[in-house]
Amino acid sequence: MKHRWRIALVFIAAALVHGCATYTPPKPGIGEAISWNELPDWGSDRHYEAWPALLQSCKRLKKKAQWVELCEAANDLVIPDAKTARAFFETWFLPHPVFAEGGKTKGLITGYYEPILRGSLEPGGEYQYPLYSRPENLLKIDLGDRFPELKNKRLRGRVVDQKVIPFYDRQEIESDRDLLAGNELLWLDSRDDAFFLHIQGSGRVSLPDGSTVGVGYADQNGQAYKAIGKVLVERGALAIEEVTLFSIRRWLNENPEQAESVLNENPSYVFFVMRDEPETGPVGSLNVPLTAGRSIAIDPKLVDLGVPIWLTSHFPGQPEQPLNRLVLAQDTGGAIKGNVRADVFWGTGEDAEKMAGLMKSPGQLYVLLPKSVDQ
Repeated sequence: MKHRWRIALVFIAAALVHGCATYTPPKPGIGEAISWNELPDWGSDRHYEAWPALLQSCKRLKKKAQWVELCEAANDLVIPDAKTARAFFETWFLPHPVFAEGGKTKGLITGYYEPILRGSLEPGGEYQYPLYSRPENLLKIDLGDRFPELKNKRLRGRVVDQKVIPFYDRQEIESDRDLLAGNELLWLDSRDDAFFLHIQGSGRVSLPDGSTVGVGYADQNGQAYKAIGKVLVERGALAIEEVTLFSIRRWLNENPEQAESVLNENPSYVFFVMRDEPETGPVGSLNVPLTAGRSIAIDPKLVDLGVPIWLTSHFPGQPEQPLNRLVLAQDTGGAIKGNVRADVFWGTGEDAEKMAGLMKSPGQLYVLLPKSVDQ
């Protein structure tokens, strides 16, 4: 409260001196460091619950100059108590607010999870919907070093008559199975389950013999992601406030004659790889296992993967129940674009599906950067 009054007095003083004052909103991105007592509800979390995720981040960041001592200290603590964990973050990091266009601080927080599906290593019977491995003719084009404006752009294509053209979109792949013949990993028993697995990025598949295999994200066709919930709103099929994973699934089930055209409105298509250890859970873009409730996907244009972020929002479907917690930016996603935008990983199975499927909440992000970066 004192901080807010101090800011207000500064603006009043400027107006008295200059006759009028024009407010210039902060630039989009990560703002200047603030003090810990300015961080909303910082003391409300059990910070030690984020410790496993921090140690996973350190596996990838420990060789970076600003993370060497920090990660050594974190690994020495192993599993700290609540007081020690909070003190660690306050010792090694400084919080920074994140701004969107126009100085806005609130954005959209959604959720994702790891589904458990039914499938087979051979097609037949109910198992008719393939998941594909990465095709050999899929080109990965990286021009970021030469053209900075293309950095972090997902460029994919294929060669035809010595020209690079866009790779097949969803409609082309689904309408002609011969295009990717020979790249099938396994077959699922549900078209809709296969579609939503493309959005989640990882899953576990129960096979007819009772065993379980894990599949994870391998690559993507380079086509832009389009949310079919938005398509259904545009078509007048759902009201925007009704859109959840469950309402979309219900609509697809009740409207089979229109479902395929709606699914094909999303041209993005994901390719998968078998996971060696399905029980360890999915691996994010940082290439470390995700931690349920403590790992998030963010736009990599905002911040390097691996950093802690203070998230303030509310629980799915419970606007009166605050969700203020320490999370780690360890994943990305085709739908996760923009500065104040995050996707919370809720874990595996039905309970995680409920949390992820209902989560569509406003929220704020505060990036915790190592103090050496600020210095």
